Amino acid sequence: MKDLSSKEHYQNQNFNIIHEFFWGFGTAFHTVYAVVPLFLKKLGAPEAIAVSSTGIFSVLVAVPMLITAALSRNIVSLKKAVIYVHCLILIVSFFMGYIFCFSSIGTSPHAWKIYLFFFFLYGLSVGIIVPIWADFLDKTTNKSLRGNFFGLGFAFNSIGGFFGGIALKYLLSSNIPFPKNFGYGFFILFISLIIGTIVFYFYKQKKYQHHKKKSLLQFKQETKLIINSHPNFHKYLISRVFYCATLPAMGLYAIYCQNKFYFEISEVGIFTILNVTTMGFFSYISGKIGDRYGHKYGLVMAYALHLLAILLVLFSRNMLWVYCVFIAVGAGQGSFMPSAMNLIYDFAGERDKKTYMALIDSFLAPFALIFILGIGSLVNNSEYILSLFIMGGCLFIAIIILYFFVKDPKQNSNQIIYSEK
Repeated sequence: MKDLSSKEHYQNQNFNIIHEFFWGFGTAFHTVYAVVPLFLKKLGAPEAIAVSSTGIFSVLVAVPMLITAALSRNIVSLKKAVIYVHCLILIVSFFMGYIFCFSSIGTSPHAWKIYLFFFFLYGLSVGIIVPIWADFLDKTTNKSLRGNFFGLGFAFNSIGGFFGGIALKYLLSSNIPFPKNFGYGFFILFISLIIGTIVFYFYKQKKYQHHKKKSLLQFKQETKLIINSHPNFHKYLISRVFYCATLPAMGLYAIYCQNKFYFEISEVGIFTILNVTTMGFFSYISGKIGDRYGHKYGLVMAYALHLLAILLVLFSRNMLWVYCVFIAVGAGQGSFMPSAMNLIYDFAGERDKKTYMALIDSFLAPFALIFILGIGSLVNNSEYILSLFIMGGCLFIAIIILYFFVKDPKQNSNQIIYSEK
């Protein structure tokens, strides 16, 4: 494949900024670290389920990824594919809005189970989207400028989230009754995602010189080779196993802090504003750091900031501390997103990015489930402090493994040995 011209790359970057802005604005009304756990709790869901929403979401995303990577291995028109698969999440968000705005189901005793069903569909939809979206971005960006591309994109995602957080704050503090207020938020999510999806139509794709179709057997062989012959990638996966501790943590923060300080549910809007503001800043910074020094170091920063969030929760004394928790979480998420995406591209090299992304999430899913069940059982017994110490210890181990044992793939090009027959 030929690289895009600089003009085409920067045009795509501008379209990506628009896409990410609307995606960020919409998802501010459905954040898995604040809105979802508090919404589930208010609907009457068991606290262990509400706390585990972030981890459950991660597992749901992982479930269809490897299958999606296999089935989409020979797609040439990725633009059409990425638009079509986004229709899945549009349908789900529309029904979430409709049920909690206009249906009596939204006020029934079983409303939390109905919402959880759609939350499951939402997560599975994202899992189908992500491998195709990742491949699409690989074909619409130039490698040398990718860190800045993702950094700016995720930064504008956060700017959109900032304005979405302000709107969410006003929506939840208005006279609109519960759960209709959240239902309107889900409709805003639906409209924002429509706009963000339409923007994909205007991207320019790299042109294939020769497009060789890959059989399912070849896909399996390549996947097996990646699994068996990539020791540096294995160490990275081990660090990510311990990082899975952040999944139940992000759902736990909002629940634990509300139990401790009894804040109004409209505070979730402020949490979103603080979270996405720092997310945007650190997305841009980590993208720049990654392009210059290697994306491993942006990921180390992400791990450390999530550890800081746990320490802030443990020592929190008032709402100011709680605000700082969500600032640290936002900074950690902002550092993580461009760093993790670019590391996937660096590990994959010229190989199939979808497969690497799918392998990572599929491998991590069982460990995420272990953390969800383990922390969930502790939360059911009100063992909040022990849960936080366990998650903090796991994050510390993740930092040690990533910093001292994983080589940055950008400086370690001979990562995988292929045997030619």
